[in-house]
Amino acid sequence: MTKKEIFKISAFKENSVWRQILGICSALAVTNLMVNSLIMGLGVIFALALSCFTISLLRSYTPRSIRMMVQTLIIAAYVIIVDIFLRAYIPVVSKQLGPYVGLIITNCILMGRAEAFASQNKPLDSLIDGLGAGVGYTLVLLVISFIRELFGFGSLFGIKVFGDWWTNWSIMVMAPSAFFILAMFIWVINVKYYKNKA
Repeated sequence: MTKKEIFKISAFKENSVWRQILGICSALAVTNLMVNSLIMGLGVIFALALSCFTISLLRSYTPRSIRMMVQTLIIAAYVIIVDIFLRAYIPVVSKQLGPYVGLIITNCILMGRAEAFASQNKPLDSLIDGLGAGVGYTLVLLVISFIRELFGFGSLFGIKVFGDWWTNWSIMVMAPSAFFILAMFIWVINVKYYKNKA
């Protein structure tokens, strides 16, 4: 399998959110603003790609009996780096994201890619797989936050798009809207996927 195919499969064909329904807690919680979604997505890409690379690099030296603990420790180390960076350089966004940055450690996407791919493949392939999964996750977050911020605040990335004539939809600021948008998104993608497959 080529590097391009690995990326395309993990980012789109087997997307962790719309195909495997993983990591949806953060997808529902941080998607009220596009800035939050983008930064959360970049944090996941960083932690996922580098943890997959490291886990693959150490796979031959990791005993099976403690494999999951080692994987969690590696993921936690990269997530802590993300958390420290956000607190130091983007404190406002760090406060808005709250505990969800720390919860990247327990995100099923990271553990799933570590176990399904990184523990069985070469480091560079694992890095690309992690990048693909992270990019796919970020795209889903950005699509949801685009709709929520546009209709909920009348803005995109904090820049006003709609004028004074626009009445903000308060439902879009609330978490249930993210749930319904995500459900519709998954439905559309899967209908299209199965239609093309048939």
